[in-house]
Amino acid sequence: MEAVPAGARLCVAGAALLAALCALPALTGHTTWGALGLLAALYALCDQVVRRRFGGTFYPVLLAGAFLLTPAAAALVPLPAALLSPVEHAPSLPRRVWRAARPALAVWAAARVHHALDGSAAVADSVFPYALLPAGAAVLAFCLVLTLLDGAMHAAADRVPLRRAWRGLFTRSLAPVAVHGLAGLMTAVLWRSPYGPVAALLVLLPMGVSCWVFAQYHRERAAHQATIRALVQAVDIKDGYTRGHSERVGQASVMIARQLGLDDERVEVLRFAGILHDVGKLGVPTRLLRKDGPLTPEERRIIELHPEYGHEMTRGISFLGEARAAILHHHERLDGSGYPYGLAGTQIPECARVVAVADAFDAMTSTRSYSRARPVEVAVAELERCAGAQFDPRMVGALAAALRRHGWRPEVTADEPAPGAPPRQRTHGRTTGAHR
Repeated sequence: MEAVPAGARLCVAGAALLAALCALPALTGHTTWGALGLLAALYALCDQVVRRRFGGTFYPVLLAGAFLLTPAAAALVPLPAALLSPVEHAPSLPRRVWRAARPALAVWAAARVHHALDGSAAVADSVFPYALLPAGAAVLAFCLVLTLLDGAMHAAADRVPLRRAWRGLFTRSLAPVAVHGLAGLMTAVLWRSPYGPVAALLVLLPMGVSCWVFAQYHRERAAHQATIRALVQAVDIKDGYTRGHSERVGQASVMIARQLGLDDERVEVLRFAGILHDVGKLGVPTRLLRKDGPLTPEERRIIELHPEYGHEMTRGISFLGEARAAILHHHERLDGSGYPYGLAGTQIPECARVVAVADAFDAMTSTRSYSRARPVEVAVAELERCAGAQFDPRMVGALAAALRRHGWRPEVTADEPAPGAPPRQRTHGRTTGAHR
């Protein structure tokens, strides 16, 4: 256990001791060992399959145990899964103990709450909708204990404040645990019905399919994120002056989109658009991106091809949707003097008008090796001055309102000049906040 921090070892030991005390009455009192053994074996099987195939957890069997067994017996259900499942990282003993104690405490708490609210009688008699109340309370207890334990372990292992470690854990886990709880309740009701345990197991089939679909969605999403990260890293390597700019333009685009009340799907698309708006720089010669001083007219024309390069480069990435239009048109101006096509007003796609404001705002508020950051208030005032001619006033107003609510933290996007060295002069911007 030398590789495990002392705080984490203490957390594992404390959880294991509490779990043992919770399960002890099952060894000395009246326990339905047949049901306990079947549920434990089923949970071990499901845990193996779900972890190996989907990379997640499967709680319906555990919660069914909370609804069917005494609290002490329910705490024993996770034990075989913890003993049999492989441990990917050393040291294996504390990880295996934690994998047993964590769900044992959660299911014990759920069973205690369920029994205290007389949920066992409601399940046995199939009294609906009254059976939902104790089951719902049990699910809340289950989720709360998991949150407390996970947050405590995160704080102990990674040495972060408890408040930060617990932030958002409960709300993120409640929805999936609630779905698993409903499946567990259905399993328990069928188990106690004349159809018996075999029929109860059929409830797990649609849950397994749902887990598979959910896992496929997350794998696809992870692939999307990996694709975007690779493209952004390539741009950052090529144009080191604007390192980090893409991610912040994505963040500012999301702020504008949420302030406008756009749905979550479009917010995500605009995040992609903001992050990838400069991906076309990969097609621009590096010497131009890093040139000090003003650009010649010919060099400027080459630079201004980067939106079209980006549009072509992302043509085969289907999940980007309208983000490709933002990549192509984010340098258009409302008065028609922008590029590459000189679109004006509402001819410019809405997503491009959002990214244009986010792009200019970050360019003005970021410190780079050739320019100092402007204060946020000054940058917003400049955007408002150019609204109507260069920028969409609606997008500028949305960004200003979002900044008042949430604030902004400008960051350095490239190395500062060496002490005593004059800043590099690059007078290439033709629009407010423009950059290569």
